[in-house]
Amino acid sequence: MAPPSQLSIATSAVQRLVHEEASYHKELEQQKKRIEKAEQNTDDENAEYQLKQERRALEETKAVFPSLRKRIDEAVAKLEQQLESGKESGDPAPVEEINKAKAAVVEAKKAMREIA
Repeated sequence: MAPPSQLSIATSAVQRLVHEEASYHKELEQQKKRIEKAEQNTDDENAEYQLKQERRALEETKAVFPSLRKRIDEAVAKLEQQLESGKESGDPAPVEEINKAKAAVVEAKKAMREIA
């Protein structure tokens, strides 16, 4: 079996980062719900501590987005460069790989708009 091409590797990297970004958004929403629940649960003697911990976790998750955005930007730029260099070199990749790469770029740009 032939090793994966550079285009295929770059496409997988972009797809992984977009998936990671979506997971962080899901985690962010779950943390917000836990905070709401903790704010309503004032009966517990430990409620204030739990609320503080949940808020800290929320802030830590929010802090991930700037570096994740940068990594997605870099991966997309690399993938777009490889798509362009493939056209120029006259050594085209299989159509399926090119289509996957273009779809990954579109999905990443959509995710970037959602982060902003």
